[in-house]
Amino acid sequence: MRKTSLALAVAAGTLGLTLSHVANAEFIKDSKASIEARNFYFNRDLRDTTAAQQSKREEWAQGFILRAESGFTEGTVGFGLDAYAGLGLKLDSSDERAGSNLLPSSFGDEGPGEYSEATATLKAKISKTVLKVGGLMPKLPSVSANDSRLLPQNFLGGHLNSQEIAGLTVDAGQLKETNQRDSSDFQDLSLNAAGGKRNFKFGSNGNQGDDFNFAGLSYKWQDNLSTAYHYGELEELYKQHIFNVVHVLPIADQQSFKTDLRYARSTDDGSSNIDNKAFGAMFTYALSGHKLGLGYQKMSGDTGYAYLNGTDPFLVNYVQIGDFASKDETSWQARYDFDFASIGIPGLTFMTRYLTGDNIDRGANLSDGKEWERNMDIGYVVQQGPLKNLGLKWRNATVRNNFANDLDENRLILSYTLPLL
Repeated sequence: MRKTSLALAVAAGTLGLTLSHVANAEFIKDSKASIEARNFYFNRDLRDTTAAQQSKREEWAQGFILRAESGFTEGTVGFGLDAYAGLGLKLDSSDERAGSNLLPSSFGDEGPGEYSEATATLKAKISKTVLKVGGLMPKLPSVSANDSRLLPQNFLGGHLNSQEIAGLTVDAGQLKETNQRDSSDFQDLSLNAAGGKRNFKFGSNGNQGDDFNFAGLSYKWQDNLSTAYHYGELEELYKQHIFNVVHVLPIADQQSFKTDLRYARSTDDGSSNIDNKAFGAMFTYALSGHKLGLGYQKMSGDTGYAYLNGTDPFLVNYVQIGDFASKDETSWQARYDFDFASIGIPGLTFMTRYLTGDNIDRGANLSDGKEWERNMDIGYVVQQGPLKNLGLKWRNATVRNNFANDLDENRLILSYTLPLL
């Protein structure tokens, strides 16, 4: 594990390059900054445990997240600076209940009372092409930083985004290290091995790889049709090609049918046995404030699905706890959403879904694995008054399977974002 010395060096160099431009009108005028206060309670009941095992993960923490983005200086090449800082404070934990990923703690060690992190990002712009170097939080099919706990996951690297041609978005870059959501240290990149259900096999370096290289093209053919291709490569471990088609069919006023098709082909990159084909389809019918969804996902090949440790995989059946991406797994999802704005209560939303997966290859002499998960989210964001932008969310999950602990989980999240610029 490495401290944030590289991030701080980037920050210092970035500031040196941009301080001479702070009087530039565009640099200042287009700047924005905010601070988010995030209060997070996490409770996961680990059922069917023995006396020697952990039976519960329960922690409560307060987070503060500062995000700042400058505009660009004038000229053919415009320069700018972005900054991120996060602070996590422990409100309640213990050795017996640690390990929720809210804090840098684990079973038997409740960890420190606070932790912090900071990165800076130098950016340069020519026309509609932007290059960013430093701290990154990409949201791409090949790599998507996770923000489901107290502080977000972030990376160090470079990312080029170009939108020179109308409707076409081009992405390319390289990631060097990652800072996980419950850590203040930057670490080498690794693969999500998912407790052996993937059937992964590695060389002498285990599931740790070198740099992560990515590239992608997405094109919006019409307002209701887009296609995308993305490539990701964790050096020495895997290569991945991802294809995506999204189409929204208007049916009538406040009525539509959305089709989201995804296919990924993953192969080894020299030091693993990765071989996976992942197909997913999500169909969603929307009527006024209602949405009804049906999802299907199928894994095939010698292993399960590969993605960077800690990130959100680009799978239709990746949900609150599970990703339903084990070797040979077939899974289905039924989902319902309701936006109460349609009946005059803006800011209040509800979601529930049920997923079931089976045919998991657990190896010789073991029966096929099967699992199911049920989720429910209720959220409200205050729309006006002195508490405007205050958000409250309750997330509930139930997991049952025949190969690991059953889980009952609740998350209570209170958040407030205050614009500074």
